[in-house]
Amino acid sequence: MLHYILQTIAFQLFFLMVYDLFLKRETFFNWNRFYLLFTPIASFVLPLIQIEAFKNILPQQYVVQLPAVILNPDAAAVQTQLLPTVYLKNSSSFWSWEFILYVGMSVTAFMFLFKIYKLIGAIIIGDKQKLNKLTIVTIKNSSVAFSFFNYVFLGDAISPENYNTILAHECVHKTEKHSADLLFFEVLRILFWFNPLVYMYQNRMVTLHEYIADALVVKQQDKVTYYQNLLSQVFDVNHISFINPFFKQSLIKKRIIMLTKTKSKQIHLAKYALLIPMVFGMLLYTSCDKGVSESKTSDAENSIENNPKAAVEKVDSEEEVEVPYSVVEQPPVFPGCEDVSAEEQKKCMSTKISKFVGTHFNTDLGKGDENITGRQRINVVFKISKTGDIVGVKARAKSEIFQNEAVRVVSLLPKMQPGMQKGKAVIVPYSLPIVFQILE
Repeated sequence: MLHYILQTIAFQLFFLMVYDLFLKRETFFNWNRFYLLFTPIASFVLPLIQIEAFKNILPQQYVVQLPAVILNPDAAAVQTQLLPTVYLKNSSSFWSWEFILYVGMSVTAFMFLFKIYKLIGAIIIGDKQKLNKLTIVTIKNSSVAFSFFNYVFLGDAISPENYNTILAHECVHKTEKHSADLLFFEVLRILFWFNPLVYMYQNRMVTLHEYIADALVVKQQDKVTYYQNLLSQVFDVNHISFINPFFKQSLIKKRIIMLTKTKSKQIHLAKYALLIPMVFGMLLYTSCDKGVSESKTSDAENSIENNPKAAVEKVDSEEEVEVPYSVVEQPPVFPGCEDVSAEEQKKCMSTKISKFVGTHFNTDLGKGDENITGRQRINVVFKISKTGDIVGVKARAKSEIFQNEAVRVVSLLPKMQPGMQKGKAVIVPYSLPIVFQILE
């Protein structure tokens, strides 16, 4: 999960850097709007995509692989079956990163609902009148000017000469459905409240919305008058992140600069083609990143699969033979997984072992020990014998107490149906990673 979040943030940062350096000064406002909506979605989706063809696209000399750590030297020549990692945490601790994550989401969701409440209150209290498909809400004793979907909020202190200009501006926001864009980022702010880049995305979208509305309004009004309108007074603005305010002091200078800017040349549209190599590069990274990590646990298995006879022939020549999981004809079967297909038996066994370890592992270990904190990784290797018993259990961890606990728990696994090769029972080796989170 943490790796996925870091990838997402890195991709968003890269997308924003490209936007700020190459795109935000262009007058292709609709293209920029698409870019600001597409790239955050892409940053969430790309880390989840693994394209098989990309895994071997980089030459091996450019891929750095760390040397393998052999936990069981006696079985170095035999490929073990790597079971899914079992994640444990100290259940007696109140604080955890998941708890903090959910608290942050709850707080931001509450803040969002409070903003909605304020808007609804303004609608109820204000004087309302219909204009085509718009509802104009007049706010008493105020000079606010903002919109939210079909509602335009205008203070009664706005001067008559500015009223029509502001109304035309807010009508553009309604027609272009700009409020939907901002609500999209509000959802992202709730789910990813810890990510500052989401807030940066929303701020850039607000600025872009003003550029779009200004550009369309000045086509029907005198530019000089419109500039004077912007400069004449900075109205009060409600600090609500998903409304479209007409006057916002930090944006006025940018809006005037963009209004006076010469329209971008069509050839500059080629800049948006940068999305293609960026997305391709990110897919290459995520696919190869996954491929390299998987290769560390599957190289030996692949070598055996390329020459399966090497393992099969041992069944006829050796009494105490170990057959790799990748080529054994019938893998061991966990109790309760007998009445399903062979493929489902593998999944069932992984699930049962993970559940068993999670139930029996003493998660209070290390509690109160200042020398044992944070994330603890325990690597366990064991074998299922020809009689279905758990044998040869060994573990490695930073702390001896976790090694001993892992050996104890894995040794308690129930007797299973042994693996079979050419009609004979054989020994099948396994590897089980356990990650134990010591929480403060």
